[in-house]
Amino acid sequence: MIERLLPPGVASAEAYGDPPEALLFPAEEALVRRASEGRRREFTTVRLCARRALAELGVAPVPLLPGERGAPRWPERVVGSMTHCDGYRAAAVARRSPEVLSVGIDAEPHRALPPGVLEAVALPSELRRVEGLARRAPRVHWDRLLFSAKESVYKAWFPLTRTRLGFDEADIALDLSGSFRAVLLRGPGPSEFAGRWLVADGLLATAVTYRA
Repeated sequence: MIERLLPPGVASAEAYGDPPEALLFPAEEALVRRASEGRRREFTTVRLCARRALAELGVAPVPLLPGERGAPRWPERVVGSMTHCDGYRAAAVARRSPEVLSVGIDAEPHRALPPGVLEAVALPSELRRVEGLARRAPRVHWDRLLFSAKESVYKAWFPLTRTRLGFDEADIALDLSGSFRAVLLRGPGPSEFAGRWLVADGLLATAVTYRA
């Protein structure tokens, strides 16, 4: 699913379950030794996906540990992103180049957000656009899709700037065609991101790839 949102040069891997062959490096294992079984499974499988994607780039398996603000510490000159939700794990990676400076991906269950969440994360302009989209395509959970797009935008933003980006600092316009545009309302850093989205198999996914 996620590969349909990514340009050439970005490798990806995904899983709809937690295969028993998924293993962790000792340094990774130490991070989830006391975690719940569900947390261990998602942590382990998403790293299996990441290592499979890295293998497509010719990168040997290495521990993938969280760094600043929880962002993955990728091998040198590699950019990437990981995501997991109920029933789905995925990773996307690329060699850092002018064509791919940063990647952000997110996946969510295709269902409405809990009450109050949309109002907490959306700008007034976004609320108006989501309401309009819901009238035109009511089968899509546009509230959850907006939330996912904001997650992908943040994951692409942070490695470039090493600064936090609040929900209210990206104004996102979703399009019926499967694309979206994010205007970044703070600097320094990129002023705009372009992304793509899709809904399939009870899930929705978003992706941002930033180039020079």
